[in-house]
Amino acid sequence: MSPARLAVFGHPVAHSLSPRIHAAFAAQTGIAIAYEAIDAAPDAFADALAAFATAGGTGANVTLPLKELAHGLASTRSARADRAGAVNTLVRQGDAWHGDNTDGAGLVRDLTERHGLDLRGRRSLLVGAGGAARGVAPALLEAGISELYVVNRTASRTDALSDALGEPGRVHPRYLEQLGELGEFELIVNATSAGRGGAMLSLPRSLVGVRTAAVDLSYGEASVPFLAWARAHGCRDAIDGLGMLVEQAAESFALWHGVRPETQAVFEALQSQSALLVNAD
Repeated sequence: MSPARLAVFGHPVAHSLSPRIHAAFAAQTGIAIAYEAIDAAPDAFADALAAFATAGGTGANVTLPLKELAHGLASTRSARADRAGAVNTLVRQGDAWHGDNTDGAGLVRDLTERHGLDLRGRRSLLVGAGGAARGVAPALLEAGISELYVVNRTASRTDALSDALGEPGRVHPRYLEQLGELGEFELIVNATSAGRGGAMLSLPRSLVGVRTAAVDLSYGEASVPFLAWARAHGCRDAIDGLGMLVEQAAESFALWHGVRPETQAVFEALQSQSALLVNAD
Protein backbone atom coordinates (compact mmCIF):
# COMPACT_ATOMS: atom_id res chain seq x y z
CA MET A 1 0.00 0.00 0.00
CA SER A 2 1.36 3.41 -0.96
CA PRO A 3 1.86 5.89 1.91
CA ALA A 4 -0.82 8.46 2.68
CA ARG A 5 0.16 11.78 1.14
CA LEU A 6 -0.08 14.60 3.69
CA ALA A 7 1.23 18.15 4.02
CA VAL A 8 1.32 21.29 6.09
CA PHE A 9 0.53 24.56 4.31
CA GLY A 10 1.73 27.90 5.62
CA HIS A 11 3.64 31.06 4.75
CA PRO A 12 6.41 30.79 5.81
CA VAL A 13 6.55 27.11 6.62
CA ALA A 14 10.14 25.93 6.07
CA HIS A 15 10.83 25.57 9.80
CA SER A 16 7.59 23.79 10.63
CA LEU A 17 7.90 20.93 13.09
CA SER A 18 4.81 19.22 11.69
CA PRO A 19 6.69 16.88 9.30
CA ARG A 20 8.90 15.72 12.17
CA ILE A 21 5.97 15.26 14.55
CA HIS A 22 3.89 13.27 12.09
CA ALA A 23 6.87 11.14 11.10
CA ALA A 24 7.24 10.20 14.78
CA PHE A 25 3.54 9.40 15.04
CA ALA A 26 3.73 7.27 11.89
CA ALA A 27 6.70 5.31 13.20
CA GLN A 28 4.92 4.77 16.51
CA THR A 29 1.70 3.49 14.92
CA GLY A 30 3.18 1.66 11.94
CA ILE A 31 1.21 3.80 9.47
CA ALA A 32 2.99 4.73 6.24
CA ILE A 33 2.84 8.42 5.36
CA ALA A 34 4.60 10.91 3.10
CA TYR A 35 4.36 14.34 4.75
CA GLU A 36 5.75 17.56 3.25
CA ALA A 37 5.77 21.27 3.99
CA ILE A 38 4.26 23.46 1.26
CA ASP A 39 4.81 27.21 1.31
CA ALA A 40 1.78 29.01 -0.11
CA ALA A 41 1.12 32.72 0.09
CA PRO A 42 -2.53 33.58 0.79
CA ASP A 43 -3.28 34.48 -2.84
CA ALA A 44 -1.78 31.18 -4.03
CA PHE A 45 -3.22 28.88 -1.36
CA ALA A 46 -6.37 27.77 -3.22
CA ASP A 47 -4.38 26.72 -6.29
CA ALA A 48 -1.70 25.01 -4.20
CA LEU A 49 -4.31 23.05 -2.28
CA ALA A 50 -6.07 22.01 -5.49
CA ALA A 51 -2.77 20.84 -6.99
CA PHE A 52 -2.03 18.86 -3.83
CA ALA A 53 -5.41 17.13 -4.07
CA THR A 54 -4.86 16.33 -7.77
CA ALA A 55 -1.51 14.77 -6.87
CA GLY A 56 -3.20 12.44 -4.39
CA GLY A 57 -3.17 14.48 -1.19
CA THR A 58 -5.48 13.03 1.44
CA GLY A 59 -4.96 15.32 4.41
CA ALA A 60 -3.37 18.61 5.34
CA ASN A 61 -2.51 20.79 8.27
CA VAL A 62 -2.91 24.54 7.83
CA THR A 63 -0.93 27.13 9.74
CA LEU A 64 -0.49 30.91 9.69
CA PRO A 65 -1.70 32.89 7.84
CA LEU A 66 -4.05 30.50 6.03
CA LYS A 67 -6.47 29.14 8.65
CA GLU A 68 -9.35 31.45 7.88
CA LEU A 69 -8.88 30.94 4.14
CA ALA A 70 -8.95 27.17 4.69
CA HIS A 71 -12.35 27.56 6.34
CA GLY A 72 -13.69 29.01 3.12
CA LEU A 73 -12.09 26.35 0.93
CA ALA A 74 -13.59 23.42 2.86
CA SER A 75 -16.82 22.10 1.38
CA THR A 76 -17.95 20.75 4.76
CA ARG A 77 -16.76 21.63 8.25
CA SER A 78 -17.03 20.37 11.81
CA ALA A 79 -19.10 22.33 14.28
CA ARG A 80 -15.97 23.48 16.12
CA ALA A 81 -14.38 24.70 12.88
CA ASP A 82 -17.50 26.63 11.96
CA ARG A 83 -17.70 28.19 15.41
CA ALA A 84 -14.05 29.19 15.16
CA GLY A 85 -14.31 30.44 11.59
CA ALA A 86 -10.90 28.86 11.03
CA VAL A 87 -9.62 25.46 9.87
CA ASN A 88 -6.25 23.92 10.72
CA THR A 89 -6.94 20.36 9.51
CA LEU A 90 -8.27 19.24 6.14
CA VAL A 91 -9.45 15.71 5.34
CA ARG A 92 -10.08 14.64 1.76
CA GLN A 93 -13.56 13.16 1.40
CA GLY A 94 -14.30 12.08 -2.17
CA ASP A 95 -13.70 15.10 -4.38
CA ALA A 96 -13.88 17.69 -1.61
CA TRP A 97 -12.17 18.84 1.57
CA HIS A 98 -13.68 18.51 5.03
CA GLY A 99 -12.37 21.10 7.48
CA ASP A 100 -11.82 20.74 11.20
CA ASN A 101 -9.97 22.66 13.89
CA THR A 102 -7.89 20.76 16.43
CA ASP A 103 -6.11 23.77 17.94
CA GLY A 104 -8.50 24.26 20.84
CA ALA A 105 -8.61 20.59 21.79
CA GLY A 106 -4.82 20.49 21.62
CA LEU A 107 -4.43 23.53 23.86
CA VAL A 108 -6.89 22.34 26.49
CA ARG A 109 -5.35 18.87 26.57
CA ASP A 110 -1.86 20.33 27.02
CA LEU A 111 -2.90 22.75 29.77
CA THR A 112 -5.06 20.34 31.75
CA GLU A 113 -3.25 17.03 31.32
CA ARG A 114 0.40 17.98 30.84
CA HIS A 115 0.51 21.10 33.01
CA GLY A 116 -2.24 20.20 35.48
CA LEU A 117 -4.21 23.44 35.16
CA ASP A 118 -7.86 23.53 36.15
CA LEU A 119 -9.41 25.95 33.69
CA ARG A 120 -12.83 25.97 35.29
CA GLY A 121 -13.95 29.33 36.56
CA ARG A 122 -10.89 31.23 35.33
CA ARG A 123 -11.40 34.83 34.27
CA SER A 124 -9.50 34.83 30.99
CA LEU A 125 -7.92 37.25 28.53
CA LEU A 126 -7.29 36.35 24.89
CA VAL A 127 -4.84 38.66 23.12
CA GLY A 128 -5.39 38.37 19.38
CA ALA A 129 -8.36 37.68 17.12
CA GLY A 130 -6.87 35.95 14.08
CA GLY A 131 -6.91 32.30 13.05
CA ALA A 132 -4.98 31.08 16.09
CA ALA A 133 -7.27 32.90 18.52
CA ARG A 134 -10.36 31.69 16.70
CA GLY A 135 -9.14 28.11 16.96
CA VAL A 136 -8.74 28.09 20.74
CA ALA A 137 -11.50 30.40 21.98
CA PRO A 138 -14.41 27.93 21.65
CA ALA A 139 -12.47 25.18 23.43
CA LEU A 140 -11.56 27.49 26.32
CA LEU A 141 -15.24 28.32 26.78
CA GLU A 142 -16.17 24.64 26.65
CA ALA A 143 -13.44 23.88 29.23
CA GLY A 144 -15.34 26.02 31.72
CA ILE A 145 -13.60 29.38 31.94
CA SER A 146 -15.91 31.92 33.56
CA GLU A 147 -15.40 34.85 31.17
CA LEU A 148 -13.35 35.56 28.06
CA TYR A 149 -12.14 39.07 27.28
CA VAL A 150 -10.86 39.46 23.71
CA VAL A 151 -8.45 42.24 22.70
CA ASN A 152 -6.74 42.86 19.38
CA ARG A 153 -5.05 45.68 17.51
CA THR A 154 -7.93 45.77 14.99
CA ALA A 155 -11.24 46.51 16.70
CA SER A 156 -13.33 45.03 13.89
CA ARG A 157 -11.63 41.64 14.26
CA THR A 158 -12.16 41.73 18.03
CA ASP A 159 -15.85 42.37 17.50
CA ALA A 160 -16.14 39.72 14.78
CA LEU A 161 -14.61 36.99 16.92
CA SER A 162 -16.67 37.92 19.96
CA ASP A 163 -19.87 37.86 17.90
CA ALA A 164 -18.95 34.53 16.28
CA LEU A 165 -18.57 32.85 19.67
CA GLY A 166 -22.23 33.55 20.38
CA GLU A 167 -22.00 33.94 24.15
CA PRO A 168 -22.41 37.66 24.91
CA GLY A 169 -22.84 36.93 28.60
CA ARG A 170 -19.35 35.40 28.83
CA VAL A 171 -17.41 36.91 25.92
CA HIS A 172 -16.46 40.58 26.07
CA PRO A 173 -14.71 42.50 23.27
CA ARG A 174 -12.31 45.14 24.51
CA TYR A 175 -9.65 47.31 22.92
CA LEU A 176 -5.94 47.68 23.56
CA GLU A 177 -6.29 51.09 25.16
CA GLN A 178 -8.63 49.55 27.75
CA LEU A 179 -6.19 46.90 28.99
CA GLY A 180 -5.23 48.90 32.07
CA GLU A 181 -8.88 49.05 33.15
CA LEU A 182 -9.70 45.34 33.01
CA GLY A 183 -8.24 44.14 36.32
CA GLU A 184 -6.63 40.78 37.00
CA PHE A 185 -6.96 37.59 34.99
CA GLU A 186 -6.33 34.00 35.98
CA LEU A 187 -5.50 33.00 32.40
CA ILE A 188 -3.82 35.16 29.76
CA VAL A 189 -3.42 33.65 26.29
CA ASN A 190 -1.22 35.36 23.71
CA ALA A 191 -2.52 34.38 20.27
CA THR A 192 -0.71 37.11 18.34
CA SER A 193 2.31 36.61 16.13
CA ALA A 194 4.05 39.72 17.45
CA GLY A 195 6.80 37.69 19.09
CA ARG A 196 8.04 36.43 15.73
CA GLY A 197 9.78 39.74 15.25
CA GLY A 198 11.12 39.82 18.80
CA ALA A 199 8.48 42.37 19.83
CA MET A 200 5.40 42.17 21.99
CA LEU A 201 2.26 44.15 22.69
CA SER A 202 2.59 46.40 25.70
CA LEU A 203 0.67 44.67 28.50
CA PRO A 204 0.20 46.26 31.95
CA ARG A 205 1.28 44.60 35.19
CA SER A 206 -2.26 45.06 36.50
CA LEU A 207 -3.43 42.06 34.45
CA VAL A 208 -1.52 39.63 36.68
CA GLY A 209 -2.95 38.11 39.86
CA VAL A 210 -1.69 35.52 42.34
CA ARG A 211 -2.69 32.49 40.22
CA THR A 212 -2.32 33.85 36.71
CA ALA A 213 -1.25 31.36 34.06
CA ALA A 214 0.28 32.96 30.97
CA VAL A 215 0.18 30.91 27.77
CA ASP A 216 1.74 31.74 24.42
CA LEU A 217 0.42 29.82 21.43
CA SER A 218 3.84 30.22 19.80
CA TYR A 219 6.94 28.28 20.82
CA GLY A 220 10.69 28.63 20.48
CA GLU A 221 12.10 32.07 19.84
CA ALA A 222 8.68 33.55 19.01
CA SER A 223 7.41 32.86 22.53
CA VAL A 224 10.36 34.47 24.33
CA PRO A 225 9.08 38.08 24.63
CA PHE A 226 5.67 37.20 26.08
CA LEU A 227 6.97 34.54 28.45
CA ALA A 228 9.71 36.90 29.65
CA TRP A 229 6.99 39.47 30.40
CA ALA A 230 4.98 36.80 32.25
CA ARG A 231 7.89 35.73 34.45
CA ALA A 232 8.97 39.31 35.15
CA HIS A 233 5.48 40.20 36.32
CA GLY A 234 4.99 37.23 38.60
CA CYS A 235 2.71 34.90 36.65
CA ARG A 236 2.43 31.56 38.45
CA ASP A 237 2.71 29.63 35.18
CA ALA A 238 4.44 30.59 31.92
CA ILE A 239 3.72 28.05 29.18
CA ASP A 240 4.66 28.07 25.51
CA GLY A 241 2.76 26.50 22.63
CA LEU A 242 4.97 23.47 21.99
CA GLY A 243 2.73 21.07 23.90
CA MET A 244 -0.33 22.43 22.14
CA LEU A 245 1.41 21.91 18.78
CA VAL A 246 2.06 18.25 19.54
CA GLU A 247 -1.45 17.67 20.91
CA GLN A 248 -3.26 19.32 18.00
CA ALA A 249 -1.09 17.27 15.63
CA ALA A 250 -2.17 14.09 17.40
CA GLU A 251 -5.81 15.13 16.98
CA SER A 252 -5.20 15.70 13.26
CA PHE A 253 -3.45 12.33 12.94
CA ALA A 254 -6.49 10.68 14.52
CA LEU A 255 -8.83 12.36 12.03
CA TRP A 256 -6.78 11.03 9.12
CA HIS A 257 -5.98 7.53 10.40
CA GLY A 258 -8.51 6.67 13.10
CA VAL A 259 -5.91 6.22 15.85
CA ARG A 260 -4.59 8.80 18.30
CA PRO A 261 -0.83 8.44 18.90
CA GLU A 262 0.91 8.88 22.23
CA THR A 263 2.37 12.36 22.56
CA GLN A 264 4.61 12.61 25.62
CA ALA A 265 7.78 11.12 24.12
CA VAL A 266 7.42 13.32 21.03
CA PHE A 267 6.90 16.40 23.20
CA GLU A 268 9.91 15.63 25.37
CA ALA A 269 12.15 15.10 22.34
CA LEU A 270 11.18 18.49 20.93
CA GLN A 271 11.34 20.25 24.29
CA SER A 272 14.93 19.11 24.75
CA GLN A 273 15.79 21.20 21.70
CA SER A 274 13.44 24.09 22.47
CA ALA A 275 16.20 26.70 22.53
CA LEU A 276 16.86 25.93 18.87
CA LEU A 277 13.28 26.01 17.64
CA VAL A 278 12.02 28.63 15.24
CA ASN A 279 8.25 28.95 15.34
CA ALA A 280 6.51 28.22 12.03
CA ASP A 281 3.25 26.52 13.04
